[in-house]
Amino acid sequence: MSAPAPSVLRFRDSDAAALARLLAQFGLSLRQTPERQPIAGSFWGDEEAGLVGDSLVLRADTPLHSILHEACHYVCMDAGRRAGLNTDAGGDYDEENAVCYLQILLSDELPGCGRARMLADMDAWGYSFRLGSAGAWFERDAADARDWLLRHGLITAGGRPSWAVRDDARDARDAPSERHQA
Repeated sequence: MSAPAPSVLRFRDSDAAALARLLAQFGLSLRQTPERQPIAGSFWGDEEAGLVGDSLVLRADTPLHSILHEACHYVCMDAGRRAGLNTDAGGDYDEENAVCYLQILLSDELPGCGRARMLADMDAWGYSFRLGSAGAWFERDAADARDWLLRHGLITAGGRPSWAVRDDARDARDAPSERHQA
């Protein structure tokens, strides 16, 4: 017998219209799967959200943290991965940290969720951070994730979402040029 799932906010507990509006700002649409059916594009299976193209796939029992996490993978991945997206978002360690950071920021944009609840849900679900909790990581150890998001234009200098997806062409245009001094 498996252990009961932790008590976390689920899609059925959220403001679906607000979530759909938030994700639409990134070009993502929601696609709901019937109860007890497999979720297409879910890397982890069970009730975890899935990604197929520009659709975020979920069920009523999908945790909100999973929905935001997968949405943030979509936002943070490069255009090449986004173009062929089906299930595996890929990415490296730095991008994964950026995804976690951005999902925390986006939680503040959803009625009934917010940062404190997102951090608690991440801890309850078992996200692992070297400082022992999502909150400690976010407050004291996530400068690299914040810098990554800034470098890719995904948050503003004030720490707010920019409502853009990663665009490597934009990143290259905005990168400071290297100059050799004589």
